[in-house]
Amino acid sequence: QVQLVESGGGLVQAGGSLRLSCAASGSIFSINVMGWYRQAPGKQRELVAHVTGGGTTTYADSVKGRFTISRDNAKNTVYLQMNSLKPEDTAVYYCKGSIYDNPQRRRDYWGQGTQVTVSS
Repeated sequence: QVQLVESGGGLVQAGGSLRLSCAASGSIFSINVMGWYRQAPGKQRELVAHVTGGGTTTYADSVKGRFTISRDNAKNTVYLQMNSLKPEDTAVYYCKGSIYDNPQRRRDYWGQGTQVTVSS
């Protein structure tokens, strides 16, 4: 069994910063892509950013230049540094990992979500 645990959400004023963390634990053989998604009230869940095992990153256009995703492979942890936050960034942020729990089986795992609220 694999678990993803997020931390770092909270309430911040517009223009402020937050750093989210997501640690994977359990029966992990290797981790492929790790990423962050978000879901605002009444909207579909959307990709924010993801990073491959080799460090290649992808960002949603709405966060380019403001958010930075990184990972520590030794700690099985992915981070999301969020700067210049805007009220429209308010959402529940979810971590997702594409994880091999043995050499032949890869599954997608989700964290429980962490609330980010940006006040104007």
